[in-house]
Amino acid sequence: MQDEHIPQEDLVLYAMQAMQAHELAAVRLHLEQCADCRRVLAEVNGDLAFVAMSVEQKPLPEGARQRFVERLAADPSGASKAGPTHVVSIKTKRPTRSAAVWIGWLAAAASLLFAISLEQRVRVLDDQLAQQRRAAEQQATANARAQQVLAVLTAPSAKRVLLTAAKSKPEPTGRAVYLAESGGLVFQANDLRQLAENKTYELWVIPADGTAPIPAGLFRPDAAGSASVLLPPLPKGVPAKAFGVTIEKAEGSATPTAPIIMVGAVPAAGE
Repeated sequence: MQDEHIPQEDLVLYAMQAMQAHELAAVRLHLEQCADCRRVLAEVNGDLAFVAMSVEQKPLPEGARQRFVERLAADPSGASKAGPTHVVSIKTKRPTRSAAVWIGWLAAAASLLFAISLEQRVRVLDDQLAQQRRAAEQQATANARAQQVLAVLTAPSAKRVLLTAAKSKPEPTGRAVYLAESGGLVFQANDLRQLAENKTYELWVIPADGTAPIPAGLFRPDAAGSASVLLPPLPKGVPAKAFGVTIEKAEGSATPTAPIIMVGAVPAAGE
C-alpha cells in the first residue's frame, strides 16, 4: 500500500542482500510503488558506501561471512526470519533509531565488500607482477647473450677469418711449344674434364697462311685431368698462327668439330 513503508532496518538488509528470496521479492515490489522507500534505500546505499570507504582496511577474518549471516538469522528483531516483511504505516511516526543498532551490520557488510575488492586487486597485482617477472627474465637472458657476443668480439686471442665464395672447378689450360722448321711440337694440358669412351680430345695447328687446320694428335686426360702430346708427325716449315683443341669421336677427325674448347694464338716475333 502507498501509505505504508518498509522499516529502515529491513531496507538495510535488502541493500545487503541478506533477506530470504520471498522477502527480497516483497520489498522489491514495494519499492516499485513507493518513492519514499526508494529515497530511504538510496540513503542506506550511500551510508553503506561511506562505511566501506571509512572502515579500517584489514583482511576479513576467516569465517566472518558465515558468522555474519548466522547473526542476521538469530537477530531478535526477526527481520530476516521467514514470513512476509512487515510494513509501518506512513501515518505512524517512525521511531528514531540509534546508528548503533545497525552500524555493526554496515561495518560487517563493508568488510565483506572490501575483502572482495581486495581479493580482485591482489589478483590483478599478481598478474602484473608475473608479467614484470617474465619481462625481467627475458631481459636478463638478452643481456647475458649480449655479454657473450661482446666477449667473443673483444677477446685478444680470437681469430678473424675472411670468407669468400668457393672457387669453382679450374678451367682447362694448355701450353704448346712449337718449332716450325722441324715440325716439332710439345703440348701439355691440365684440368681437363673426363670424356665418354667414344670421345677424345684432338689438337690442331692453325697455319699462319690461312690454310686448313692440321691435326696434331689425339689425347685423353688421366685421373687428374692432365694429358700431353709429344712430337706428333707434322709437316716441316709450316708457321703456325694458333693452336686449338676440340672434342671429336674416338678415332679423331680430319677437320675440327665446333666448338673449339681451348685456343691459343702464337706470339708475334720478338714477344
